[in-house]
Formats: sequence, C-alpha cells, structure tokens
Amino acid sequence: MPNAAACERARLTRDRRFDGLFFTAVTSTGIYCRPVCPAPAPRRDNVRYYPSAAAAAAAGFRPCLRCRPEAAPGSPLHRARSELVAGALRLIEQGALDAGSLPQLARRVGVGERHLRRVFAEEIGASPLDVAATRRLLFAKQLVGETALPMTEVAQAAGYASLRRFNAAFSAAYGKAPREIRRSRDALANGGSGEWTLRLPYRAPYDFAQLAAFYARRAIPGVEAVDATAYRRSFVADGVPGWFAVEPLPGEQALALRVHHPRSGVLGPLAARVKRMFDVDADPRAIAMVFRRSPVLAPLIRRWPGQRLPGAWDGFELAVRAVLGQQVSVAAARTLAARVAAQYGTPYADGAAAGVGVLFPTPERLADAPLETLGITRARAQTIRTLAAAVHDGRIAFRPEQPLAEFERDWVALPGIGAWTAHYVAMRALAQPDAFPAADLILRRAAGQGRTLTTRELEALGESWRPWRAYAVMLLWRAS
Repeated sequence: MPNAAACERARLTRDRRFDGLFFTAVTSTGIYCRPVCPAPAPRRDNVRYYPSAAAAAAAGFRPCLRCRPEAAPGSPLHRARSELVAGALRLIEQGALDAGSLPQLARRVGVGERHLRRVFAEEIGASPLDVAATRRLLFAKQLVGETALPMTEVAQAAGYASLRRFNAAFSAAYGKAPREIRRSRDALANGGSGEWTLRLPYRAPYDFAQLAAFYARRAIPGVEAVDATAYRRSFVADGVPGWFAVEPLPGEQALALRVHHPRSGVLGPLAARVKRMFDVDADPRAIAMVFRRSPVLAPLIRRWPGQRLPGAWDGFELAVRAVLGQQVSVAAARTLAARVAAQYGTPYADGAAAGVGVLFPTPERLADAPLETLGITRARAQTIRTLAAAVHDGRIAFRPEQPLAEFERDWVALPGIGAWTAHYVAMRALAQPDAFPAADLILRRAAGQGRTLTTRELEALGESWRPWRAYAVMLLWRAS
C-alpha cells in the first residue's frame, strides 16, 4: 500500500494510477470509496486508508454506490508478499471459502488456521473470511448492475449458499435490496439466452495488442481464434462446453468478457480465471519501480510500460503445447498442437461460427494416444503420454496454492520435463509472477547485452528482479 502522504495526494487529485491500490474510508458517512470517487473530497480528519476493499469492509465501512468499488482494477493477490498468502488468495478467488471452511483452506496451504489469519492480517489487512465475503459481495454487485440475471442466479454465481444469505449480505452492505440497485437498461439487456458480458477493469497502461499478438502466434486452430481486436476460445465448465471472447472496451480502462454458456453459475469461477489469464490485476507501477533500477530492463520498461503476463486457460493444454515446442519453432509447435486437437479433441458445433469449434482433448484421451502418427517424435509423444497419465491420476496437478519450488520439483521428476518447461508452465498456467526459465538461450543472450550469459549468471542477475522475474522474461523475449 502507498504511504499516507501518497494516498492523500492520489485522493485529492483522483489519480487513476492508484485506483485499486488502496481504498478511502470516511468515518462521517461509514462508506469506503476508490481514490477516483467523483464525490466531493471529505475532510482529512474524517479519512482512513485501507490496503484492500476487504480491509475496509472488515473495519465496518460500506461500499460506495457512486464510485462502485467492484469496478476497481486489481486484487489483493498481486500485492501478496509471500507465496503462502498468494496461494491462499488464488484458492479464495476460485471459491474455496464459498462452500469450504477456513480450517480446510489452511490445510490446503500447509499451515495452521491461526497462522493463516495472522499472515493475512499482516499482508492484506483482513482475514481470509473477510476477503472471501468481500469478493462475493462485489462480484454480486457487478452482476446486479451489469446483467439481467435473476437474483437467484446472481447469488449462485457469486458463491452465496442461498438467496436469503445473499439478500441479507447485500442489504447490510448497501442499505438497499438488490432489485432497487438494478435500474440500468444496459443491465436489463445483458443476460439472455446464455450470453453475458462482464467488464474486467485494469490499471493502465495495458498493452492488449502485444498480448493478442503473443496469443495469435501460439493459438491452437479450432480451439482458439485471435485477431487484432479479440481473443476467443472454447472451454468446458461444469461438464458443459461453451466459449468466451475477450476484447478491449473503447474509451475505457477495461476489457469486455463475453461469455456463451448455458449455465450462469459458471460466471464467477470463469471471470476469475480470465482475469488471471489476461493479467488485469497487475500493478505496472510496482513492476516498473523494480525494473527501473536494472540497466538491462530500464529501457525496456520505458519502451513497453503496459507489459502483461500471457496466462493460459488450461494447464494441461499449455503443458502439452510446451512439450511440443521443445527445440522446434513456435509455428511448428502450433501445427503439431492443431493436429492433436483435430485428432483427439471433441467437436463443439456451437463454437464453430466463432472459429472455436473444437474442445482440446482431456488427459484421459492422450494417456494412450499414438501421437507418433501425427508427426510428433517418439520421445515427445511418450512425454505427453506420461504427462497425461500423471495429471489424470493426480500425481501432478495445477493447484493454485502450490509454491513455485514445489511445482518445479514435481514436474522435473517426470521424464522429458526439465526446469525450463516447469517454469514456463508455472509462469503461464499458474500466473506465477516470479517464474524464471533461466536456461532459455534467448533470455541469456538478451540479458547479456552483447554476450551470452550462463544460466547461473542469469539467475544471479535476476535476483534483483524479484518478485517480477516472469515479467522480465516477457520483456527480454520481446526485445529479442
């Protein structure tokens, strides 16, 4: 969180760079706001600053109806200082505390409940339960304001156990029933026939064109479709196929997520995954503060200030794509991935018109597949089969709470998987901001500025880039 003086300046000037980095609570009204709130600025002695919406809510303040905290970019995840808190936050974003308990969450991240509460208080300013409750409330408010979903479906999509609990929480927070909030014609027009559009706000700058170009070079035909203005892909949620599209909203610091799926209950988990995939919660200012101290990265971050991590929708799909890309060009790996999808994927007729009429094959489908017939070398075909079997039987997983070192250890134990592949998968599938495939030849050349560094030399150089080494990887790849 910025210091009090910076918060005060940002509040008085309504500086959008700080939107979502802290929240302003007003003791005279009992309301908390974004620093860009258009309401008249309150007196300084009535203002309190909090690092997250959850912290402000835990202190007894209600969200502002005017500046809409649910529309703020960023989340506590990007400000976690430890892998423990980051892993727990990823689980909370996936709904771990909607149906599960705090002791269960603590066990999943490998600590006691008391210790988890303590580190959350230190890093986030709120308890895990407070974070989960605020996430549910703000997402429900977004669905009420932006869609025509029935309130029962809003409650389900936001993670509430019942409509009664949703109504009680909403009324307590906003002083009004949900139906009194929904007055927008746009909202009433959004949500028919299994199609919804949600805003995903980000903190500028955001280089969507570069992100789209990265995806376009690696898109699996039939599964993904990318052009200069949008990304589309097929997916399966709750055992039912669907497809979504992501594109910038003109004139706004936000992306539009357009979802085509028959079940509205998937919106919460899907939006969380897409936000990670498109890295909308990143804080470019914090990343730039670290990189400006590096002679290697300073000119790159000035040239491309809106760099984001290109995440992945599905970890297994990305891992197969990474194995196919070992020691071959990006284009060659894309061709092989297209053959795998066409041969072993599942046709999806409803997505065909959008160019995403194929569902990528599941681990079960590839565990015994004779991939050599598709032109894949015997060694890589066997690696993919081993990988598919390990994912299928649970020996390896894409659990969001696992530390980077643990993920790397489990992956390099598989035949044909090295540290480069493990870190590349962690960087994109788990959105690990500090993943660092230091053995990469292009990275070692780009960072050496005239000579090729050894892997050990690059690792030593990269220590000063923590905890954002994955962003350094993207900048160096882009520069080369």
